[in-house]
Amino acid sequence: MLAIIDYDAGNIKSVEKALRYLGQEAVITRDPETILHAEGVILPGVGAFGDAMEKLHAYGLVEVIRRCVAEGTPFMGICLGLQLLFESSEESPGVDGLHILDGKIVRIPSGSGLKIPHIGWNNLSFPNKGRLFREIPENSYVYFVHSYYLQAADSGIVTAATEYGTYIHASVEKDNVFACQFHPEKSSDVGMQILRNFIAAVQEKNG
Repeated sequence: MLAIIDYDAGNIKSVEKALRYLGQEAVITRDPETILHAEGVILPGVGAFGDAMEKLHAYGLVEVIRRCVAEGTPFMGICLGLQLLFESSEESPGVDGLHILDGKIVRIPSGSGLKIPHIGWNNLSFPNKGRLFREIPENSYVYFVHSYYLQAADSGIVTAATEYGTYIHASVEKDNVFACQFHPEKSSDVGMQILRNFIAAVQEKNG
């Protein structure tokens, strides 16, 4: 069973729907015990960094997430869920992220003639081999909705990147932690394969 963390963020239901389409049992929950006993955990999200961290603290989920990761549970952040895994965001100065991974979230630069927020399909390059992208060709297109992007401190964890006025770290992987700035649940067949690959990582971990 996969746990989808419920902290009142957007896009949670679409993630659940995609997983069920793939035949995967998934539950939307903020119950600590359910999350801690799940085979894999997903932190989705659409919204503001500061508001999200406030909700995670209010629901007592910050330490639950850190414990999940520390115990080796396969963990996946999506969109805002990726951003929250890092140190901080220019969107919410003074607010600490979960800091499970090293790096900062910064605003997509304006003045490039590109619309912000970045909404639409962009192709991916694969600077490092990642398990989420097995059987997915380079230059495959996925769907983004964001105004801020990741600058990871360690380029070695970056498994996918894209260009939108700047070089964007679009996906990362470190040990049992995976994350995507884009929305696999809205990225057609490519996105479904990414979610299948995460499910495969969960299954490998749980035997």
